[in-house]
Amino acid sequence: MPVPKPAAKKSAAKAKDVPKAPDPAKEAPPASPSAEPAPEDQSPTAEEPAGIFLKKPETVSVETGKDVVITARVNGKELPGKPAIKWFKGKWLELGSKSGARFSFKETHDPQSNVYTAELHIGKVVVGDRGDYRCEVKAKDACDSCSFNIDVEVPSQDSGNILESFKRSGEGKSEDAGELDFSGLLKKREVVEEKKKKKDEDDLGLPPEVWELLKGAKKSEYERIAFQYGITDLRGMLKRLKKVKVEVKKSAAFTKKLDPAYQVDKGNKIKLVVEISDPDLPLKWYVFENVGKKRILTINKCTLADDAAYEVAIKDEKCFTELFVKEPPVLIVTPLEDQQVFVGDRVEMVVEVSEEGAQLMWMKDGVEMTREDSYKARYRFKKDGKRHLLIFSEVSQDDMGRYKVLTNGGQCEAELIVEEKQLEVLQDIADLTVKASEQAVFTCEVSDEKVTGKWYKNGVEVRPSKRITISHKGRMHKLVIDDVRPEDEADYTFVPDGFALTLSAKLNFLEIKIDYVPKQEPPKIHLDCSGKTSENTIVVVAGNKLRLDVAITGEPPPTVTWLKGDQVFAETEGRTHVEQRPDSSSFVIEGAERSDEAKYTIKVTNPVGEDTASIFVKVVDVPDPPEAVRITSVGEDWAILVWEPPKYDGGQPVTGYLMERKKKGSQRWMKLNFEVFTETTYESTRMIEGVLYEMRVFAVNAIGVSQPSTNTKPFMPIAPTSEPLHLTVEDVTDTTTTLKWRPPDRIGAGGIDGYLVEYCLEGSEAWVAANSEPVERCGFTVKDLPTGARILFRVVGVNIAGRSEPATLVQPVTIREIVQQPKIRLPRHLRQTYIRRVGEQLNLLIPFQGKPRPQVAWTKGGAPLDTSRIHIRTSDVDTVFFVRQAARSDSGEYELSVQIENMRDTATIRIRVVEKAGPAENVMVKEVWGTNALVEWQPPKDDGNSEVTGYFIQKADKKTMEWFTVYEHSRPTRCTVSDLIIGNEYYFRVFSENICGLSDSPGVSKNTAKILKTGITFKPAEFREHDFRSAPKFLTPLLDRVVVAGYSAALYCAVRGHPKPKVVWMKNKMEIHEDPKFLMTNQQGILTLNIRRPSPFDGGTYSCRAFNELGEALAECKLEVRVPQ
Repeated sequence: MPVPKPAAKKSAAKAKDVPKAPDPAKEAPPASPSAEPAPEDQSPTAEEPAGIFLKKPETVSVETGKDVVITARVNGKELPGKPAIKWFKGKWLELGSKSGARFSFKETHDPQSNVYTAELHIGKVVVGDRGDYRCEVKAKDACDSCSFNIDVEVPSQDSGNILESFKRSGEGKSEDAGELDFSGLLKKREVVEEKKKKKDEDDLGLPPEVWELLKGAKKSEYERIAFQYGITDLRGMLKRLKKVKVEVKKSAAFTKKLDPAYQVDKGNKIKLVVEISDPDLPLKWYVFENVGKKRILTINKCTLADDAAYEVAIKDEKCFTELFVKEPPVLIVTPLEDQQVFVGDRVEMVVEVSEEGAQLMWMKDGVEMTREDSYKARYRFKKDGKRHLLIFSEVSQDDMGRYKVLTNGGQCEAELIVEEKQLEVLQDIADLTVKASEQAVFTCEVSDEKVTGKWYKNGVEVRPSKRITISHKGRMHKLVIDDVRPEDEADYTFVPDGFALTLSAKLNFLEIKIDYVPKQEPPKIHLDCSGKTSENTIVVVAGNKLRLDVAITGEPPPTVTWLKGDQVFAETEGRTHVEQRPDSSSFVIEGAERSDEAKYTIKVTNPVGEDTASIFVKVVDVPDPPEAVRITSVGEDWAILVWEPPKYDGGQPVTGYLMERKKKGSQRWMKLNFEVFTETTYESTRMIEGVLYEMRVFAVNAIGVSQPSTNTKPFMPIAPTSEPLHLTVEDVTDTTTTLKWRPPDRIGAGGIDGYLVEYCLEGSEAWVAANSEPVERCGFTVKDLPTGARILFRVVGVNIAGRSEPATLVQPVTIREIVQQPKIRLPRHLRQTYIRRVGEQLNLLIPFQGKPRPQVAWTKGGAPLDTSRIHIRTSDVDTVFFVRQAARSDSGEYELSVQIENMRDTATIRIRVVEKAGPAENVMVKEVWGTNALVEWQPPKDDGNSEVTGYFIQKADKKTMEWFTVYEHSRPTRCTVSDLIIGNEYYFRVFSENICGLSDSPGVSKNTAKILKTGITFKPAEFREHDFRSAPKFLTPLLDRVVVAGYSAALYCAVRGHPKPKVVWMKNKMEIHEDPKFLMTNQQGILTLNIRRPSPFDGGTYSCRAFNELGEALAECKLEVRVPQ
């Protein structure tokens, strides 16, 4: 029987024969032969290296089954840092660790020249590796990429041995490992079939000039050329074109073409550079810059409209590139603000974002607001540059809620509060006393210009007539009665529509009786005080007009004199003046002011006598703003607002106050009350802890509302912490007490500055502070306490909001030293033998207790310790045993004693320091039979101060001396080694094993075991090949999708079948060809269709068809593309 080859030995070896020696020899894998690069004249551009690349990847042509290496060199001097080098197949498919075992990558760096070298290794190239590739380099802001092509050729010779075509994928593996690859067989069959075809059929009967025309044409022109020249077999034409090797010629017009793709962030600047061979050549492009032979296209402030393909044309030569504009995340610059409005008001909710024309989503109470629903809900959206507005023309109660704005870079929200509008009376109706034939005017003013109303006379509605006029202008409502008659005397009432409010006044008719008097008549003043509050007192609202018409009789006509206080007033023009008539005198004030409040006297005289009358004019106004507005205390979500009444009440008592609040920095004030508040202390609630607020107060009287007070100082609602937890006494001496506690359960936004400890004697209420400054840790020792006293302790937390509730001990503490017996608390791991290795640290911490402080002593075997090696540190509560590097001499029993006077406690600690055992002794091969050998040995002389737990046995062929493991953790001192190879001679070695591991050196057998040959014949089992073929079947179907326009989408499905099925993607039953918008991938049966930035036009029914020679399968789904509102 022939001796099997070494390769056969390795493949037949069992799992236990895997080498596991401590330092096995490693063989370097053989270097993969690299394919020769394509000649320089086959480069697509034949350009000199420029920019980041010192050497760009070159286009290569390689036969199937061979290896290829692509090399790129990058200039590190042009980069701000270490670059990230990535390899792509096509435009987007990144090659990485998951691409397969055939793809490997290598990067090196030369620090002297600062050059980075990147290599792409492809082992055993297959036809599927044919295509375009791209190498991309990125380093911070620097980015560059270049493209190249790998052309895979199928060898024409046929070996005739069909079994060699059944290869297995994977490199560096055994013949039985990996997956079967039938590609070689399929391609060779294709070659055989092609040879059988006639040459005329291969050319489809077309002249050579047609093929040359097709070679230089674009793919979009193939159908037109086929129709023009009568080509009916389009599939055969495309297969023929795919097999034709395109000759890439050196460009005569370009020395540097555009890169395949560029990427830039939206709003940034980018330059597209192309270099031409002759500066005088005409160039077709947009506006560009000439720098020597370079032609530069600069795009400032790139927008999404610039995301497109670009083309440069010089005569008949063209080069292309694609620019990708990356849209940055939309950030919220100015968020929404809370608003409080009335029903019917116009509301604008404004948010400002970082980008103009950004897409964002409005939501109300978690429900999206769309333009379709805006017509029903009476709102509309508006864009003003970076500002986005949500506008309500007339807000209603249904619009109240919480509104949120979402962008792809953040969100914000605010609350809209809608209140029912309260109608305020700014000017009430005044009673009138009018003479016959004069005019009566009732006037009132309300707070809302849109409010209408009706006038009533003794409960009956007043209708306009020739004598009666009803007018409404702005906030003013008037009822004018001309030529007053006695029947007009009545109670007149104004009722606003929609409000439970009435304004009433009385019209008094003054009947004048004419009596005969003699010509000599003393002067008489007939005084009428309309709206008087007391005798001869007239009240007028500041800003209103006051006209005092005083009727005068007397014969001869008397002389009239007006006095303001004691001074004569005789002005006939100006804001305050006097008007004289034959039978009356009028005192007129245009726009009453506070200074007009005084006692006015009218004096009339004639030869017969004189008469005087006094009138006190009282000017009433809105009060002054409240004073001393301040915040006295704050809580978690509340604050106490206090103020002083205004110095001037406007002549009318202050009926109450209105309060407003806003966030600091905001311009929108929120009302806190709609009904007047009569007190001068108000508690504001529902605030957010940790946010700065400001507040102001208005005073209200019968006339109206005052100006706002000065704003309070900015304040922040912050609550004190909750009380500290678990307050306990840790230690007590004759004069001190040590307390400890845990932090409060609730701390809040104000944090915690520290703790204050207080104490008081039992039976007393006087608490004494133990520390003047807050302590940060949760423990404190109170000193200088009276011995024997019973004292209560408490602890409070302190922060910016003040003191928390105290945590108080339930029982008082007696200040007296507590005597405690000594006791050693030996840790659990030291109650048994403590084992450490040689050279490791020995660090033992042993706690104990006892009061007063006990005496601690260490001994070893009754003798003191060696202080040069062993270090002891003792505190009040523990002792530390420390050895920096343990030795076997440190093993033994150590005694620890703790003593207080005649009280004593002891403990014993057993320490064992171990190391690796020595090698096994006297390893011998005792017996050999068949393919078995008996090996015996003796235990090692030195067990490393630890029990030998087993042995590690290995074997080695005398020819190769490569060691293989036979047994692990074997406890007996003998073993039988089986399955030895006939004709070989073996050595054996044995490692000792203990708690520290294997011994450093083994015991090697002094003799060998030689396996003799015997008459054994090998009868291989019959092998029946399994048929793996199957028709395509979709394991995972396509699912219906709804995507947003402008965001990339992907459709996924999984298919199984053998031979590998071909896949065709269709949209609306039309096949999707090489459209740059679609990217189709197939990774081990996982099919993916990537749709780049879909639009509504891309919606429809998508289907995936997989077919092979055994059948076909179809999967369909619907894709809906929605446009964001």
